[in-house]
Amino acid sequence: METVLITGGTGLVGKQLSRHLNEKGYNVIILTRKLPGKGTHPQLSYALWDVAKKTIDVAALQKADHIIHLAGAGVMDKKWTDAFKKEIISSRADSAALLIDALKKKENKVKTFISASAIGYYGEDEPGKIPFEETAPADSAFLGEVCRLWEASVEPVKEQEIRLVKIRIGIVLSREGGALKEFVTPLKFGLATVLGSGKQVMSWIHVEDLCALFSYALENKKMQGAYNGVAPYPVNNKTLVTMLAKKRNGNLFLRVPVPAFMLKLIMGGRSIEILKSATVSSKKTEASGFTFHYADIDAAMENLFP
Repeated sequence: METVLITGGTGLVGKQLSRHLNEKGYNVIILTRKLPGKGTHPQLSYALWDVAKKTIDVAALQKADHIIHLAGAGVMDKKWTDAFKKEIISSRADSAALLIDALKKKENKVKTFISASAIGYYGEDEPGKIPFEETAPADSAFLGEVCRLWEASVEPVKEQEIRLVKIRIGIVLSREGGALKEFVTPLKFGLATVLGSGKQVMSWIHVEDLCALFSYALENKKMQGAYNGVAPYPVNNKTLVTMLAKKRNGNLFLRVPVPAFMLKLIMGGRSIEILKSATVSSKKTEASGFTFHYADIDAAMENLFP
């Protein structure tokens, strides 16, 4: 029975990924700054690390056959002050450096290192340049630079002959949090909030497909480099919000536009990512042999709101 060490395992994706891997028969160790007690599954445990203090449980690291690196400050959690921008970058790069340094110094059996990234790597849709494929350059805006540095921070693991896979994650659809939660909250009052023009393309992925993609990348030894973690059929904001409203409220909702200028006032620089249209390709991911269970938004919504 193989063991997967996960950083960022207490977040939205990390929690579901841990359950998914346990169900597939993997032992899972979650690296955390504070031990929460025993896991709810006999094959789930926790180990301590502290990126700021550069400490890590070496025994846990040495048990791992694979590492999945999800850790990083949530880019939408706070306003993008200079201090928070530094935290966003350092929380990713410094944590990767700690892991890789420990792997260099300590005997281990790690075969695979899978790092999260994000489709924020790409810029705004441009005619003739969409959809974005993995060979496209990183955007020069803040989030593009974050993703570029994030991915660069894990590259040194290849020097130890460890297979490296980077998954650029799209907008994750889950009932447990994330983007859908922000849209569901106003629907409690019958309001379907369309952001800006509503025409901006949202490249999304169902959380179950994302977890399946991570485990597929663990098991498919041919996979190396960057892959887009997005469903094959992206939709625009207006379509996603309307479908969500119909699934949850039937016809009892009012579609309400939230002007771009208001989003900019409230969110500052973060609004760029919400209003940006980014059509991202799943072609390479599908070519690897991975099959999406929720390839289109109808299937995803039917599962999330049956």
